[in-house]
Amino acid sequence: MLFRVDVAAAEPLADQIAAQVRGGIMRGEVTAGERLPAARELAEVLDVNLHTVLRAYGRLRDEDLIELRRGRGAVVRGDADAARLRLTELAREFVREARRQGLGETEMLEIVKGATP
Repeated sequence: MLFRVDVAAAEPLADQIAAQVRGGIMRGEVTAGERLPAARELAEVLDVNLHTVLRAYGRLRDEDLIELRRGRGAVVRGDADAARLRLTELAREFVREARRQGLGETEMLEIVKGATP
């Protein structure tokens, strides 16, 4: 898997890295049991701080997409749910756009409730 970051983007670098892993899982480019690059190695390749990569990996762990194992590194979980992941990504896009338009949480919830059939 090829990683890229855009230092000029408004999105934090750790979020960019995590999003690329999520996308790789959704597209089937990264499969269950596959090891992600070591954090130190990825930080060097991307020319970012090691803690930036560790933050991204921590978020993915918190989302139950990867396991962080001492000595083995970051490994994609076998039960990473691609369908749920897709919904989470869509929700993130919705929230980003809604915030860009100045909507608050209450207004966002009203829109979601109004979208149900």
